[in-house]
Amino acid sequence: MTTEVTVTRPVVVGVDGSTSATQAVCWAAREAVRRDLPLVVVHVCALVPVAVPFAGALGAYKYVLVEEGRAWLAAARDAAKEAAPEVRVSTELTNGWAAEHLIGRSTSAELLVLGSRGLGGFSGLLVGSVAVAVASHGHCPVVVVREADAATGAPQDGPVVVGVDESPAGAAAIPFAFQAAATRGVPLLAVHTWMDQAIAIAWESSLATNWGQVRDEQLRLLEERLTPFRGRYPDVPVQLEIATDGPARTLLGHAHTAQLVVVGSRGRGGFRGLLLGSTSQALIHHATCPVAVVPPARP
Repeated sequence: MTTEVTVTRPVVVGVDGSTSATQAVCWAAREAVRRDLPLVVVHVCALVPVAVPFAGALGAYKYVLVEEGRAWLAAARDAAKEAAPEVRVSTELTNGWAAEHLIGRSTSAELLVLGSRGLGGFSGLLVGSVAVAVASHGHCPVVVVREADAATGAPQDGPVVVGVDESPAGAAAIPFAFQAAATRGVPLLAVHTWMDQAIAIAWESSLATNWGQVRDEQLRLLEERLTPFRGRYPDVPVQLEIATDGPARTLLGHAHTAQLVVVGSRGRGGFRGLLLGSTSQALIHHATCPVAVVPPARP
């Protein structure tokens, strides 16, 4: 008789000593407890090659970076325990490039969490290159936590908002959003924008347009996409919204009152070859609450 071994996929959070990373750790710790999963805190030391005649200094250089990384991991572990005392947390210290390592780590993670901008970010940038790269290429859902959350405070009783379209990534975002709403005990707001604003203005100016019929049809299609998951999560109140504005503008508006916005990595309007769509990019750069970017289900 063969016994199947179940591998637990953890919540993984990347840290670099920044305030944004610490907020990501706290968010990830609470999420790991909600999902009853272990939390793994990862720091990647980027050891820049040192050429002759400076190679002799490499040992001390490496030692300082490693010790700094260990200190950041210890501080992150303490922050995780303070945010969620019951969390099961471990730490990993490795060498390499952060984006490359975290993308690889995402193949064995249930969820990967990052701060929006690390210590290496240029002043004025809202989101760092690592967050954009991992959200673009990650194999699991990636949550980007904005540094501003500490000051503004994402509402803990706010809904989970999900953007829904016809793309494979849009379909993958729906079950993620239902689970997030269920574990938080909050409503789910499902938003579908059926055309961009410029087209909508031209369309609505036509006397032949019957917006009521169009809206009813789009509501019916949205309901069809959600129906398979309503039975799985019967306690989650669901609200539907059809908008004729652009998806990024609509979802950014809801981000002010949401505790999480969930989107697919690339929607129906994405250009072939792009891994992260314009809506996802706009949200991780400008949303005032954490943003989950969900890739399409892999075969």
